[in-house]
Amino acid sequence: MDSYRKPPSGYLEQRTLRRHARILHLWAMGVGAVISGDFFGWNFGLQYGFPAMLGALVIATVLYAGLCFSIAEMAAALPHTGGAYSFARTAMGPWGGFITGLAENMEYVLTPAVIVVGIGGYLGGIFGAPASMAPLWWLLCYAIFVGLNCWGVELSFRFSVVVTVAALVVLAVFYALAFPRLDVARWSVGGSGTPLDALPFAIWFYLAIEQLPLAAEESHDPARTLPRGLLAGFATLVVLAFATLLASVGVAPGAAVIAKSTEPLLDSFQGILGKGLNTRLLGAVACIGLVSSFHTIIFAYGRQIYSLSRAGYLPTSLSLTHPRRRTPVRAMVAGAALGFLAALVVHLSPQDSPVGAVLLNMTVFGAVLAYVLQMGSYLALRWRFPQLERPYKSPLGIAGAVISMVISLVVLAKLVQNGVLGPIIWMGLGIAYFAFYARKRLILAPEEEFARQANQNH
Repeated sequence: MDSYRKPPSGYLEQRTLRRHARILHLWAMGVGAVISGDFFGWNFGLQYGFPAMLGALVIATVLYAGLCFSIAEMAAALPHTGGAYSFARTAMGPWGGFITGLAENMEYVLTPAVIVVGIGGYLGGIFGAPASMAPLWWLLCYAIFVGLNCWGVELSFRFSVVVTVAALVVLAVFYALAFPRLDVARWSVGGSGTPLDALPFAIWFYLAIEQLPLAAEESHDPARTLPRGLLAGFATLVVLAFATLLASVGVAPGAAVIAKSTEPLLDSFQGILGKGLNTRLLGAVACIGLVSSFHTIIFAYGRQIYSLSRAGYLPTSLSLTHPRRRTPVRAMVAGAALGFLAALVVHLSPQDSPVGAVLLNMTVFGAVLAYVLQMGSYLALRWRFPQLERPYKSPLGIAGAVISMVISLVVLAKLVQNGVLGPIIWMGLGIAYFAFYARKRLILAPEEEFARQANQNH
């Protein structure tokens, strides 16, 4: 049986966060977390052909519309740092909360690993470094951006705004150069497959927008600002996703080359402007979007590990915050170590696929599993707690959540068919830890108090 203990004296005081974020910051965090998907990762889906990728993007957009509206409603009603874990904890109990949090943990820890592989590819191209140096680039990036996030939430949010706007400017320049030259019929040849084949890669255009509720305890008036920031960010990403796909396959070097590229935006810039230009400068510019997402998702996994740790689902020492800066330093360092180790293991193992593509599939597995559970939480909350105060209600309602859940289940089945050894190991170890140890040592953190009270009242 799951058992609880009250926090000892000073426990929660040693684990406090600082409120700073407003709608602009949340919009920047949402867009910034995902914008790397326009710079790297999505392009592997072009191996199945442009029509398949376009169809997959339409399906992914429908998935995330239902997901974002549903999450906006839950985040306004349950504004806790736990995000998806806290939704599922209230709706489905400690086991549901933990499994949802564990799946989301896989997503947020591995997403920066995918992105840092992309950054390493760009930096290797800029400096002409051999592929064997890739892990050193990854380590350097983790050190810099974990340090930046540990410095303070104010700096984290300000940097997110600046680098997100910079990434948007880079994409705007790319679109301005590409659209007058579009010749989709000529450059989009190559590859054959179905939208289902390409769907895991189309998801990369949106993956991690759902992380915004993790900033709830660092936001002013989260019941109002979280839904607005989340939905404004999603609307921005929809425009970027379709523009990036069309621009990339409509100009040189074409879809067949972009499908295999580790720096697709750089290749597209060179295809438009010629390789005689300063490739180092172009590479640095093209790297901005990856930096934006890398920085932002370090923030996300730090808060996600922090919330699970504060409630005792993970070792409680990971939720200690810096006494002056109020940032979850230990959680961010632990997540960085896990992400770097995962990338290194894939890098050193014999396999035919690029490291980024392997990690991307693991990340998407964690994400869509979390989506299924979050939509299940949404439905359970609607049915079990109809009187729960909901400052924002999804216009898509139950239908939107069901459609999002069905699409997520289809993607999950596809990933299982392709082989999921890594995710099975991740989930298996986590479930064993909870079953034999953590569930008997849970702590009445804010999410747990709210969930228990809601269920007692129900």
